[in-house]
Amino acid sequence: MMHDSLTMQMLGEFLGTIFVILLGDGVCAAVNLKKSKANGGGWVVIALGWGLAVAFGVYFVSWLSPGHFNPAVTVAMAIAGKFPWMSVLPYIIAQIAGGFIGGILVWLTYYPHWKETKDKQTILTIFCTEPAIRSYFWNFFAELIGTFVLVFGLLAFTKGNFAAGLNPFIVGLLITAIGFSLGGPTGYAINPARDLGPRLAHQLMPIANKGGSDWAYSWVPIFGPLVGGSLAALLFEVVA
Repeated sequence: MMHDSLTMQMLGEFLGTIFVILLGDGVCAAVNLKKSKANGGGWVVIALGWGLAVAFGVYFVSWLSPGHFNPAVTVAMAIAGKFPWMSVLPYIIAQIAGGFIGGILVWLTYYPHWKETKDKQTILTIFCTEPAIRSYFWNFFAELIGTFVLVFGLLAFTKGNFAAGLNPFIVGLLITAIGFSLGGPTGYAINPARDLGPRLAHQLMPIANKGGSDWAYSWVPIFGPLVGGSLAALLFEVVA
């Protein structure tokens, strides 16, 4: 069947990641940009928005791909023997590209609001994550723990017996729970593509009032999730 081909799966990962970033970074823009009707909505709105973004991203492309949208998840699924290693790199490329396009779409959707928002740090955190307290070791640990919970949960769900079509909603609730409980230190990237793709968009697009893209921090939301997800997969293989 056509939708089983790697090309169609990559298309699903690309489109799904676009939707996730458009809705996820979109809620960050809505809450943080000046003169947005949602300005000041707060952390609860952001965490709920991200959970819904992931859930609906999976629903939108479930007929094309498994809906990883996350290199840490893709690598972990390969470690757990639930995904072919030969497809890992193509998936990651599609996911990062989707994150980049999603970031551009958020910029365009809120185009007039960047000029009204003078704080460069606020603008950056709409596209990518920044730590509340910069401490690279502890920032890395927070991303590791958050992604560990995510991946262990995803693998545990494969052992469950959810009603047909319910799984993406449950995954969205898991993302929301991680945001509520573990997102405070770093803004919970828990996904290298979610951070790197939009960070590239921030770097390259002529966004009004933007500052630097903080590449000195960018390795944390890349390698923290990859390590955390891999450890979760290894533990799951031991206990499952």
